[in-house]
Amino acid sequence: MYRASNFIPDPNQELLDAKPLRSLAPMFPAPMGVNVNQSSTPPLVCVTPVGQFPTGFGGGSLPAFGSYTPFSATANGVSYGTSANGPIDATPISAYKTRTSIISLDGDDEPYSGTSVERKARRGRPPKNSSADGLNGVKFKRPKPTYKNFVAGKELGFLPSSSADPREIVEAVHMTFEALRRRHLQLDETQDASKRADLKAGAIMMASNIRANSGKRIGTVPGVEIGDIFYFRMELCIIGLHAPSMGGIDYMTTKFGNDEDSVAICIVSAGGYENEDDDTDVLVYSGQGGNSRNTEERHDQKLERGNLALERSLHRKNEIRVVRGFKDPFCITGKVYVYDGLYKIHESWKERTKSGINCFKYKLLREPGQPDGAAIWKMTQRWIDNPATRGSVILADLSSGAEIVPVCLVNEVNHEKGPGHFTYTNQVKYLRPLSSMKPLQGCGCQSVCLPGDASCSCGQHNGGDLPYSSSGLLVCRKPIIYECGESCHCSPNCRNRVTQKGVRLHFEVFRTMNRGWGLRCWDPIRAGAFICEYVGEVIDENKVNLDDSEDDYIFQTVCPGEKTLKWNCGPELIGEESTYVSADEFEPLPIKISAKNIGNVSRFMNHSCSPNVFWQPVQYDHGDDRHPHIMFFALNHIPPMTELTYDYGVAEAEPSGLGSRRTKNCMCGSRNCRGLF
Repeated sequence: MYRASNFIPDPNQELLDAKPLRSLAPMFPAPMGVNVNQSSTPPLVCVTPVGQFPTGFGGGSLPAFGSYTPFSATANGVSYGTSANGPIDATPISAYKTRTSIISLDGDDEPYSGTSVERKARRGRPPKNSSADGLNGVKFKRPKPTYKNFVAGKELGFLPSSSADPREIVEAVHMTFEALRRRHLQLDETQDASKRADLKAGAIMMASNIRANSGKRIGTVPGVEIGDIFYFRMELCIIGLHAPSMGGIDYMTTKFGNDEDSVAICIVSAGGYENEDDDTDVLVYSGQGGNSRNTEERHDQKLERGNLALERSLHRKNEIRVVRGFKDPFCITGKVYVYDGLYKIHESWKERTKSGINCFKYKLLREPGQPDGAAIWKMTQRWIDNPATRGSVILADLSSGAEIVPVCLVNEVNHEKGPGHFTYTNQVKYLRPLSSMKPLQGCGCQSVCLPGDASCSCGQHNGGDLPYSSSGLLVCRKPIIYECGESCHCSPNCRNRVTQKGVRLHFEVFRTMNRGWGLRCWDPIRAGAFICEYVGEVIDENKVNLDDSEDDYIFQTVCPGEKTLKWNCGPELIGEESTYVSADEFEPLPIKISAKNIGNVSRFMNHSCSPNVFWQPVQYDHGDDRHPHIMFFALNHIPPMTELTYDYGVAEAEPSGLGSRRTKNCMCGSRNCRGLF
């Protein structure tokens, strides 16, 4: 929806008066049961997503990554002030601890939690003896600028130092959250519990103060890149992108010269209201409120809290982060949140919705010169719906029908017509027939294998837990994962049959600028999702000939980098024993696979010292653990059109002196590039 700046409102529309309706002085929560609000008008309240926990739960034991300090905010090299060019003295109004329940005073499309007593308790001021100085003489406690890498006296070796690269910190925090969430989900399924694992994981991390970018800010967030994708609101909270775990509008009080004002800093357009986002550079965002969660009662929206902050941002002209929500193509009820960069509000009005309430509307325009975010999402969805719309295609299906989903071959760099000749196959060629190899013991489960079933032999082979979630995501890395096979009695729909079903993603083999051919995907890929198998010819480890050309297509189980080794880390926060395996403890397998003559899309995956994919040995059709299938899984959430890479490992000679890989110069270009692999 596009509205000219000089539009004429119709009878159902009303131009807003830009004046504030009330004081913008922030109100802070009072002790439980104390009400100090003497005004009849509702105070400006900002609620942090999760806060203080009972004694012994771990609160305060680990200060956050990126301590909170007052700052002068800049975004894209531009400072803010009373006009677009002056400095902003930004002081968050939510720099205090809140209570356990996750409360939202804003409207949104996710479940509401918390009691009325807790909600009332949030509308007051803190005790007069609060520590540290703050806004308007109010005192509040600030986290220390550095953190101790310990929880309950145990060192958390999987966390980077607080002085590390911001991107590395964000990735480590997010990876820890995902590992903790997957483990909680696995435990809940075993106990037949229905509580949300994402909220559990987020609460534990907040209690342990493991988060990135804890202070609110205007503009960009260090370590968060445009196009990053998320599957839960709590992910946005723990990395400092959007503080409310439910509300769609994040705002803060900040100084504009000598004046203080409450402005919006981030919004999530998730489809809870009639938001219009067909144009990737224009967003018409609906205000919050008016819809009751528990009844069908509806009322007009009020110009308060987030709505008022958006109105003030129109006049202050500050940049606002925008996160757009889209339907998850692999989950009917799920959503994928895409960080789309910085916008500014250019217009606001009020109009009557289809449900009959008066709703505030805000028109935001995307700031120029930013990388594409939501535009890439919408572009790839068009390609998935109609592959013929993809340009620069050399070959519509590189697999020639071998894969269920065609593999597109594209070159937008030069005139090369394709990779060297090879035979495409999706089956590993072993040295001897599978029938002559040791069989894999199967389970006797009827229908499907169930979590927590002590009689399931496949579950016992995997340490007592099924390795995958109900949605097919890998829970944690293991030396070997055992899937159900032909000798099992369970049906093909068993959740323990994931990798053997083959590729289900829309892959694209493309020409890179300086590393030959690469692999990327049109779909979003969730952390822990199966990607593909490394397919080729299993070769005799005692007869490996690593010449220059052959070396490019040989896979060996060389120890990967630290990022891959730390993928499991996180359940230590709930008292579980660490499964971390250091590089010194890592034991490679003897299997070696060459994809020079035969192979699949995996042969095009390049190396990176900061990979987004990792390999995992999997067994399902034979019992020779020395020669398992090599399956690739997503190390983190991977946005569409992001190159898929894994860590080839540090080249070191094996004890036998045979089959060692030759060191090569690394051209991955990552922040943590080792220079060689």
